[in-house]
Amino acid sequence: MKVDELRVLEADELGMRLRTARRELYELRFKHAVGQLENSSQISKVRHDIARIMTVLRERDFGIGPTLEEAQPSAVAVAEPEPEEEAVVEEAPKPKRGRKKSAGPTPAGRRGPTGEDAG
Repeated sequence: MKVDELRVLEADELGMRLRTARRELYELRFKHAVGQLENSSQISKVRHDIARIMTVLRERDFGIGPTLEEAQPSAVAVAEPEPEEEAVVEEAPKPKRGRKKSAGPTPAGRRGPTGEDAG
């Protein structure tokens, strides 16, 4: 079952498919528990089908999924707006940052990389 197939169905048909998929998942789990299930990958396939159906239903609730009008391409040509020329603004180069100069000798007790007192 593909998402595109689900998106063209009505809400009541999706509800029916959701109920049958949940029932099928119940039966597969029961067979698995009893030891009669030969192909355990069927459980994950049915779970994915349930997730797809629920996703399509939630997309419709939020209004973010493609509607039936958007899914069917129309024969009306839409003119694309001409791109506007953008003014190129050059930014001033950033000043270079140099090393900070040391304020004097380091505090007593600190040693440099050679092990000698730095001060």
